[in-house]
Amino acid sequence: MTVMPPPRRALWKSIAATLSDEIAQGHYTQGARLPTEAELASRFGVNRHTVRHALTDLADRGLTHSRRGAGVYVTARPTEYAIGRRVRFHQNLAASGQTASRQVLRLETRPCDPREAEALALSAGAPVHVYEGLSLADGAPLAMFRSIFPADRLPGLRAHLSETQSITQALAREGVSDYTRASTRLTAKAANPILALHLRIPDGAPVLRTVSINLDLQGRPVEYGHAWFAGDRITLTVTPE
Repeated sequence: MTVMPPPRRALWKSIAATLSDEIAQGHYTQGARLPTEAELASRFGVNRHTVRHALTDLADRGLTHSRRGAGVYVTARPTEYAIGRRVRFHQNLAASGQTASRQVLRLETRPCDPREAEALALSAGAPVHVYEGLSLADGAPLAMFRSIFPADRLPGLRAHLSETQSITQALAREGVSDYTRASTRLTAKAANPILALHLRIPDGAPVLRTVSINLDLQGRPVEYGHAWFAGDRITLTVTPE
């Protein structure tokens, strides 16, 4: 019986991964021009068609853009994102010199499931507000998020989220002047087709998932959050606080 060797990974995928890593590590900074197709073909020992395929992949993920007659330029750099007791999306991006925005995908009130009930210390089937969407950095998707809030304690939160799109502002309007993170769990995952579509990354590309619980000043859970970050666009830092 002849044992067939495992299929070789497509060359263009390896080239795209190498260039993506070099962009993430700062070898090519934001606004920098990548080597030409001919130079990359020589470096990797492939034809220009293979290089072109790799560059198309980088562009599809929002990492580069081309200028007609001028070349391919880096448009994104990894975002430094601090995970501490007080995590604020807009503040984190502002510290990185980027503009934060959100795209709302879902905002509804429904009964909680068992995990949500446990995380938020609710009774089975208690109503919760569900806030789901995309977190954008300079207009490019950085993460997909889903936040769950206790509806009975925060009855007007859904309307405030619809108006402001800011969790901090919406909670403040409901009387939660401050909140802190009780726990954060980080896990590496592979993007499913829906997540890949929203984040503009290939199906199966690496993502970093965070699961967190936030408490108000009285120690009561006010938010049970999940976020899925595009792996090559983020550097998560756990702060000592």
